[in-house]
Amino acid sequence: MSSSELARERDYVHGLYRRLDSLRDAAQQQLEAVRRSAPGGTHQNRSERDAFARIYEDRVGQLREIDERLAFGRLELEPESDDSERVLRYIGRIGLRDEEQLPLLLDWRVPQARAFYQATAATPLGARARRHLQSSGRNIVRIDDEVFDSEILESDAVSLQGEAALMASLTAERTGRMGDIVATIQAEQDAIIRSELSGALVVQGGPGTGKTAVALHRAAYLLYSHRERLSTSGVLIVGPSRSFLRYIEAVLPSLGETGVVLASLGQLFPGVDARREDIDAVASLKGSLEMAALIRRAVRARQVVPTATQRMEINGEILDVPAELIRSAMQKAWDSHKPHNLARVTFNKAAIAALSRMLADQLRSHGNTIDDSDQKWLREDIRTAHDVKVALNSAWMPLSPHKLLNDLYARPTWLHSLTPRWSPEERRLLLRERDAPVTISDVALLDEAAEWLGEVDVAHTAAEHEHAQQRKRDLENAAAAIQNMGVEGMIDAETLADGFEVKVDRASTADIAAADRSWAYGHIVVDEAQELSPMQWRLLGRRNPLKSFTIVGDVAQASAAAAATRWDTALAAHVGSAWRLEELTVNYRTPSQIVAVAEAVALAHEVSITPSRAVRESPWPVAVTVATAERRSASVVEAVRTDREISADGTIAVIVSESLTAETVGALTSEFPGQVGEGAAGLNKSIAVLTPRESKGLEFDSVVVVEPQRIVDEIARGAAALYVAMTRPTQRLSVVASEGLPEGIPVPK
Repeated sequence: MSSSELARERDYVHGLYRRLDSLRDAAQQQLEAVRRSAPGGTHQNRSERDAFARIYEDRVGQLREIDERLAFGRLELEPESDDSERVLRYIGRIGLRDEEQLPLLLDWRVPQARAFYQATAATPLGARARRHLQSSGRNIVRIDDEVFDSEILESDAVSLQGEAALMASLTAERTGRMGDIVATIQAEQDAIIRSELSGALVVQGGPGTGKTAVALHRAAYLLYSHRERLSTSGVLIVGPSRSFLRYIEAVLPSLGETGVVLASLGQLFPGVDARREDIDAVASLKGSLEMAALIRRAVRARQVVPTATQRMEINGEILDVPAELIRSAMQKAWDSHKPHNLARVTFNKAAIAALSRMLADQLRSHGNTIDDSDQKWLREDIRTAHDVKVALNSAWMPLSPHKLLNDLYARPTWLHSLTPRWSPEERRLLLRERDAPVTISDVALLDEAAEWLGEVDVAHTAAEHEHAQQRKRDLENAAAAIQNMGVEGMIDAETLADGFEVKVDRASTADIAAADRSWAYGHIVVDEAQELSPMQWRLLGRRNPLKSFTIVGDVAQASAAAAATRWDTALAAHVGSAWRLEELTVNYRTPSQIVAVAEAVALAHEVSITPSRAVRESPWPVAVTVATAERRSASVVEAVRTDREISADGTIAVIVSESLTAETVGALTSEFPGQVGEGAAGLNKSIAVLTPRESKGLEFDSVVVVEPQRIVDEIARGAAALYVAMTRPTQRLSVVASEGLPEGIPVPK
């Protein structure tokens, strides 16, 4: 490639950065001007200022996240006529226009950029050539061209290295955080990313096929293409673990998207951050749909119809209240079909009204004069009477999800009464102390309980009405403010009005959604979806009534106790047959020699794998070390030291069963002080010690698998967990064993 061509591209990209810096400065100045402005004394004026400030804060935040690889590609398109100049379109992370609003850079998500990812010589999609721009910082260091029109070859000198950008990305050392693939998206991936929003899309692919990257880029694409809908309802991305979320957290901001909720399965109930796993038998039971029926029965069991007349003292008057009066009030609550706590309000009102009539009749029988104006005082006397409170709470006690679940776990007699068909062994699996920590499997049960219980909010309806009226006023005021400030076309009334409501922290849509259990998301992305239990699918179904999902996973890698091994089985109760399947078939991550050994292990243990084609081979064969139990830790240290001699800066994952974690961390920390981390927090270290479950969805330059037979023996679906562990590396795989090698792993000679 000629130096003049490289210099030309550098100059153009430098111009893009100048425009980006200019837009950043302008947004910052607009933000500071709004902050300095005097809002006046009215609530409306203060709301308008805060709303504009929030818009500029979001814009400044978005532009600050965009810097590395601002532009990564160029398309040369067919000229509009024979004598017109060639048409060049640059592709990047965001769209940029000059001061005359002419396009300088196309956002990778716009339809006009589709050819950059999907054009081929057979189907050029209007493109004559495609250029990849590789950069370091803000400087272009290499360009690679793919030519679709043979006429270009006759006039231009080009470098025909079509896979250079992809292969450079694949062989680059990992950083412990997932990077975006926006510059190297392949055609089969791009077609999935741009798939329509509606319905449930299942993306099936084996290890290393880019499922997670595709899911995240699809989220960014949908947020861009359906901004009006998704900016207010939000997108939820669910990952299998905290380590996974830590690994992917920078991808969407680097693509210009910050308004997304990221949550692990232990974080899907507001106020709960569960990290502890149940043992497999308990997790399997808690994940089954039988728990939904149990919780429903438990809630109804807390609505207790009295069987006998109750004597109540009310301000000195004794009432003998028949059981039928309380039962009749309860019937009115049941007829409302409201959740437990909301129906309790109906029950209390009906019971107090009936008691007030009964009390009035009794007082009249004693010669007292009671007219309509006295009813208010009688109801107050009844409401505050101790005996009445006890009677009504005994019949219908307000409940929280945590209390209901703790009662189920800590009261064996009550649990037995609710589960007459269960075996004693099944009941024992649920028993635990009240102060035991919430587990990941409990989160879906808390959500199920909350659905049946509802919130304790007697003013809910009135508050909703007032909110609707305030929203109408905000829209009218927003339209007037936009006109007064002369910013028509820059912002719409809906967006401005979104910021009017007074909040302590002016939370974003993502913040509000994460804190609201009843929030309905516009789209949900589920990664490692094969691990979800039926109860977890029920939870996600409530979060997205429109059933707009991107479901990403590989049923062959299912290792959780309640995981699914078929998509139709997993999804039948939640989306029925209304889902479509796309498959990724190319393994971009794992070298072919590692794939061969991992697949041999899977097949030997009858794990049904998803076939894929590895696109490359690394120079290092799979290293297998057989040691004594006494030498196990020393052998692990030696394997890591050997890898460090090959690459001093690469990332290493040491994957062990939970029973060996402490031993392994101790040995490595002694040898490599300051370089070793454990679990999710360990991902910021160059050597991370992880369990197979913690490693799901992650990738590292090198992986050391310790005692693979113990992984098979100690974990539910252990062979699948081992297959997952062995397919995490991008370069090198080592195995250390003292307890025998699982079938499929070659015995060292």
